Amino acid sequence: MPKKVLLVDDAAMFLEIQKDFLKMSSLSVLCAKDGLEAFEKVRILRPDLLVMDLHMPRMTGAECCAAIKADPALSSIPVIMATSAGKDDDHELCRKAGCEGLLTKPFERGQYLDAIRRFIPELDRRESRIPFTAAVRFQAFCVSMTGTILDLSARGIYVATDFELDVGTEVVLAFSLSEGSGSLMQAKGVVRWKNTSDNRLKEKYPPGFGLEFTGIAGDSLSVFQRYLAKMSM
Repeated sequence: MPKKVLLVDDAAMFLEIQKDFLKMSSLSVLCAKDGLEAFEKVRILRPDLLVMDLHMPRMTGAECCAAIKADPALSSIPVIMATSAGKDDDHELCRKAGCEGLLTKPFERGQYLDAIRRFIPELDRRESRIPFTAAVRFQAFCVSMTGTILDLSARGIYVATDFELDVGTEVVLAFSLSEGSGSLMQAKGVVRWKNTSDNRLKEKYPPGFGLEFTGIAGDSLSVFQRYLAKMSM
């Protein structure tokens, strides 16, 4: 069963931002719009983690967190509280409520995922990789480059290329799932690790980089998911 994370915020924009951060993960994402709704969902659904805003109607994040920590059946569920930057009093209020972590708005993707990873290491669990060979065109820093995909999974791909990109580089890419199919995959990703001639992290791979998808455009996502399901059978 996938791990469950409950996102709690009365602002739909911040819920959507977080859902976007987590959409390529294996986690099951639940949402609530205030502390009272969150507390009811925690009692029924028992999520593995909460990421909860402080200031909300009906029941604040601090009140909800304190109620969770006061219930012996729920107290072990970790809570990350989210507050606006520069408000030390809010941080202290969250700590007194018993939360295990703090995040500052506006969220930064890397810091956000690091906070989740602390409590749910499965965030980084990789699905089995499928051997796959296809030419790929990618762009970083407004420069177009080419390479060859050697394998793929639901989370990302490995690109063999002579172009060296640093870890953390954002990439836009396009490739076809089958030769002559006319179905062009368009996606975005981030370089998570790299192989260089001087530093081979994985000996079986030629120089290149491992890329994690951060988004797959439009109809490409459903096409990609169907392809993975077919190849995994």
